[in-house]
Amino acid sequence: MRMNLAILKGVLRPSSLLVISAFLAASALGQTGLPEPGPARSVSVPAVKEIKLKNGLTVAVIEKKGVPIVSVQLVARTGAASESMAKAGLANMTATLLTKGTKTRTAEQIAEDMEFLGSSLNSGAGWNSSTVGMTVTSDKLSPAMAIMADVVLNPSFKPEELDLLRSQTLDELKYNLTQPGFLANYVASSWSFREHPVGGTPASIGEISRENIESFYAQAFQPQSSVLIFVGDITPSAASKLAEQYLGTWPAGKGTASPGNASGAGPSATDPIYRRFLVVDLPNSGQASVNYIAPVYGVGRKSKDYYTASVLNSLLGGGYSSRLNQEIRIKRGLSYGAGSRFGWRGDLSNFSASTQTKDVSAAEVAELIVAEVNRLRTTDPNDAELDPRKAVLTGNFGRGLETTAGLAGALAELYSFAIPTGELNAYLNNVNSVQNAAVKSFAVKNFANGDIVIVGDYAKFKDDLAKRFPNAKVEVIKASELDLTAANLQKQ
Repeated sequence: MRMNLAILKGVLRPSSLLVISAFLAASALGQTGLPEPGPARSVSVPAVKEIKLKNGLTVAVIEKKGVPIVSVQLVARTGAASESMAKAGLANMTATLLTKGTKTRTAEQIAEDMEFLGSSLNSGAGWNSSTVGMTVTSDKLSPAMAIMADVVLNPSFKPEELDLLRSQTLDELKYNLTQPGFLANYVASSWSFREHPVGGTPASIGEISRENIESFYAQAFQPQSSVLIFVGDITPSAASKLAEQYLGTWPAGKGTASPGNASGAGPSATDPIYRRFLVVDLPNSGQASVNYIAPVYGVGRKSKDYYTASVLNSLLGGGYSSRLNQEIRIKRGLSYGAGSRFGWRGDLSNFSASTQTKDVSAAEVAELIVAEVNRLRTTDPNDAELDPRKAVLTGNFGRGLETTAGLAGALAELYSFAIPTGELNAYLNNVNSVQNAAVKSFAVKNFANGDIVIVGDYAKFKDDLAKRFPNAKVEVIKASELDLTAANLQKQ
């Protein structure tokens, strides 16, 4: 595109001419190609100092001087994996209630006292662990630790707080179950991954009692299976003294049961890319959620293939310039964004590639996702495509470690999976060492016999789906009749 700036000077302000000149410069840059990315930044994490208290609590410290801030995170290595479908949501409700009152402080007092210290307490549970954490200036760390320890050691689990949390959770679930993206993940947790939703189901949340909460707390929160992480302006000696002062009296328990992972056989190279097709009919949904879902058995967070999987994910759906986003959003304008992710477990992972689109284009988008996953299985990526995707991974990793909270979170993940902390400094090299052929090999071994799950207004894409997937046996369930506890997912 060319413009005659001499003509424009007579009709536009100087400021407008500056904008147009910048636009023309950007256009010229786009025509000649974007500049090459700069060299990757190195990441060097200080050594983690570990101290073991007499009650078995591990204290992990990374000292970072320069900014008077400390992030503290308590990680209990028990999460939703230890609860049943009938009590789905129990781990998260238990962890959430920790900050809702102790034997000496109400929920309001906890919030007000932490606010006075310029901080707040956050708690919750995922599949693999439960956490309580905060970030505070170093001069306020001791009084903040007193409150955090009170929350961990002396939760009251008041019936009125449980009733309020149950009501809020059910209201949130009621709304979320009308949203296609949430509903697709909700269904996949049971149908594809043989798990249950971490946030619970309407039936399970309604059945969780105070006795259930107290029992899970006693099982999950024990010093010998927990790690107290300090990152920031604090020495290992000072951290050890604070841990001993506030959590040294935490009595050791009997130990927690190690949760098992769902097991299964991996696919063979000759298996089809998908074997089941589920549509959850959600009339008047507005949009459809389209998903390719595959359990990946034998490749968990502790696996040597973790880095290959991470690079593959970055290539397929890990950002704006990933393959899925390029094909679905940028080239065709069928979605605001498309991506993929691995949900990591100890010895396996849950893979999904997903996007939201108009109901009428759901079948077309499903076809595109399947094609992109299949392309991973049939062609090796080249360096020109893969190197930038590795750079995205290492860049995001490095930025995530720049804050005390980010570094504490990265440590918490490693401790949750019992991975040596030295892996933080090995991350960049492990990512950059992934070979192009390994990406294809991983896809061949693991991306087959998957599930396609579409949640949307079935009437609007039914005919197109039959044309694009003529040999697929499509199972259809009305959203209003969905029941995760039933073998066929339908209410009896």
